Amino acid sequence: MKKVGIVMGSDSDLPIVKKAVDILKDFNVPFEIHIYSAHRTPDEAAQFATSARENGFGAIIAAAGMAAHLAGAIAARTTLPVIGIPCSSSVLDGMDALLATVMMPSGMPVATVAINGAANAGLLAIQMLAIEDKDLADKLDAKRKADAEKVLAKDKALSAELNK
Repeated sequence: MKKVGIVMGSDSDLPIVKKAVDILKDFNVPFEIHIYSAHRTPDEAAQFATSARENGFGAIIAAAGMAAHLAGAIAARTTLPVIGIPCSSSVLDGMDALLATVMMPSGMPVATVAINGAANAGLLAIQMLAIEDKDLADKLDAKRKADAEKVLAKDKALSAELNK
């Protein structure tokens, strides 16, 4: 199975990124996590991206706040799918990171999830890997079914309590 690479611009992003890590662990998807800054460690970020395919990665998640250039910097150095997580900050509450992550130039796509949307980033990476992995696809189907059953159980409980 291919690995998922996770890079974050700062260790302050870890509480957000942890949700993607938890999802990947739940699905037994191998991953590596690193701190690389598009601005402070551009050579290391570029090296990670350029060697990602040969190092067994199938997708990369990049989380950053404020200027949030990390996902774009990674995407510029690989043709693997890159998923950007814009992280909130005290300055503009993540809107700056969202716009910086989503507004990529033509030819340089970055799939972008919601501000702090690491759980969906993890699931999106898993969906990408599941294109060629039936077992992983089956696990995703089972999760969707379980999630639907939870909602229907809550609906049933609410209806029993309030629909008299």
